[in-house]
Amino acid sequence: MSEHLGDKLSRLRRLSDLTQEELAEKAGVSVDVIRKLEQKRKGSARLPTLHALAGGLGVELTTLLGDPPGVPSTGEADPPQLVAVRRAVHPLMFAPPQESDEAEVLTPDLLRAELADSWSLYHSAEFPQLLKLLPGILADARLTASQGSDGGQAALGKAFQLAGHLSIRLGKLDLALAALERAIAAAEASEDPLLVPMVCNSLAWAYQRSNRLDDATAIALYAADGLERDGLADDAAGLRVWGGLTMSAATSYARRDDYSRADEMMRAAETAAGRLANLPPTEGDGRLLSVFSKSSVRIERVRLAVQHGRPEEALRLAKGMRLSKDTPPSWRTWLLLDVARAHTDLGDAEGAVKALESLRRVAPTWMRHHTLAVAIVSDLWELPTHPAGLRKLAEFLGVEK
Repeated sequence: MSEHLGDKLSRLRRLSDLTQEELAEKAGVSVDVIRKLEQKRKGSARLPTLHALAGGLGVELTTLLGDPPGVPSTGEADPPQLVAVRRAVHPLMFAPPQESDEAEVLTPDLLRAELADSWSLYHSAEFPQLLKLLPGILADARLTASQGSDGGQAALGKAFQLAGHLSIRLGKLDLALAALERAIAAAEASEDPLLVPMVCNSLAWAYQRSNRLDDATAIALYAADGLERDGLADDAAGLRVWGGLTMSAATSYARRDDYSRADEMMRAAETAAGRLANLPPTEGDGRLLSVFSKSSVRIERVRLAVQHGRPEEALRLAKGMRLSKDTPPSWRTWLLLDVARAHTDLGDAEGAVKALESLRRVAPTWMRHHTLAVAIVSDLWELPTHPAGLRKLAEFLGVEK
């Protein structure tokens, strides 16, 4: 069982030599919230509150939340598969790209297909399999780029971007930032004008996880404005990248507790997503572009409403939602989690369990990778009566009973 948020908060507060009242004053949050968390009367808190607490403690958000399940912060050395990814991101100096030993001849088209399939693995939370494949993908991309093949630098940029995303999910922000720095360099050397803005979106996410919210907002807005200024947001591909950046900036505003600005931007993004149906479809494999559609915008609006204590609004936004076929499993997962959180906040334990049971059926792997699922079940377990199905969910997630 992973360390409870309240235990972690208490330990970090004592290490900082702060009383609960002193931390409340530094973070600008209610001392009652801190007390309830440390007494385990609350299993989670809103993201703006968690960001504020992390700032008051002088730590990154991931230090407070901990690594995802399966990547414990034990102080032990990285497992061999993660070491292999580090070596692929940081190869030996002056080491030439290695020729492939595979019988299948590496071509730009084959590499693009390999990258698209790898992004699908990422969105399906097949992290162990992706960890095994990623060093080879990076090697293939390096080789293709070194040979000056068409699209080689773009492929290398997407491979490094993927490494950055996976590293963020595994709680390895140092590796994520290194990979994304290399992704930017490859993107700038490529002929794809949308790749730098796409990687900027990934950087914004990494900055959000590092509690660098000003930096996250600035880079997302700068890249989005650049797309508009250069006329690149007029077709479907460019609009998808612009939309992803706009949603990212809105999320950063929300985490800075500026919900009205965030909601305004999300409404603008939703309007823009409606234009996609009237534009010619994107060329190539859409899996290599930013996730942006009417479904993804609505899912993000539900998430922000939940995080800012607006459960009724979240359920209203989610009601009757029809997800597009290209909505990745990861986004479907977030929607079900947020619906469960909203029901929990409204005291509807049965509704929360129903949403979590749906999540377990459609995305059990993703469910195990979200600390929010554990927090929701922990909160439900503290209730005087338990709805049918809660015990099985607690056992599945390893929640102490």
